[in-house]
Amino acid sequence: MGRAAQEGLPGWVTLVRAPNPGPMTLDGTNTWVLRAPGATDAVVIDPGPRDDGHLAKLAEHTPVSMILITHGHGDHVEGAAKLSRLLGGAPVRAADPRLCVNGEPLTPGRLSLAGLDLEVLATPGHTADSVCFVTEDAVFTGDTILGRGTTVVAHPDGDLGAYLDSLTVLTAYPRMLLPGHGPAQDDCARVARAYLAHRRERLAQVRAAIAEGADTPQAIVNSVYRDIDPKVRFAAEMSTRAQLEYLRRESQPGAQQLDPL
Repeated sequence: MGRAAQEGLPGWVTLVRAPNPGPMTLDGTNTWVLRAPGATDAVVIDPGPRDDGHLAKLAEHTPVSMILITHGHGDHVEGAAKLSRLLGGAPVRAADPRLCVNGEPLTPGRLSLAGLDLEVLATPGHTADSVCFVTEDAVFTGDTILGRGTTVVAHPDGDLGAYLDSLTVLTAYPRMLLPGHGPAQDDCARVARAYLAHRRERLAQVRAAIAEGADTPQAIVNSVYRDIDPKVRFAAEMSTRAQLEYLRRESQPGAQQLDPL
């Protein structure tokens, strides 16, 4: 993106947005290129779709020492293997071993790359393999938290209980939020708290809809998501299935109750 589009970002971060806008991808997938001042190499987070023009722009940032993946959805990882080839075999690392190329799967811990200290933070929920990358100044959240709107948690790969736990973890990071879609936000912890409040409010609405007789995901969407855009209704139904699974587990004997804010 041009210089004006980079305003407000840390000087060591470059945003290269993929040309794949849509109802689920917002303005397109955000690919982040990281290079600390004075560092010779760069790191790419989420190379995005297999779009030749987009991947060519990323390859201009050579040398790239590593390609990191926040989760396995195609709009984040589809172009990773080709970008690796363009970069002479740069390793691709993700939590899911099936997505790795010339590198080991990611595990929670620290990486020293491109002159930066990055913490790999396991944040399952949106998907089972979701991770965030934390630096001193920023959190790269993939789809765990978006820059605008809310994230789909689609059962069975998505798990609402795990997602609420991950959001709680992210409330401990009051630093810039650099998401997989949408604009940057100035405080990851604040947005995580807002996401938690929204999810808990939505669960209360689902409970109320069930009490009034809604007994299918479709019926609950009709009751709870009354103004939903038809283009993303399928996503609301997927989220509702995850909510129902969460409530089913919550109702089992010995289940932990949802903690208050």
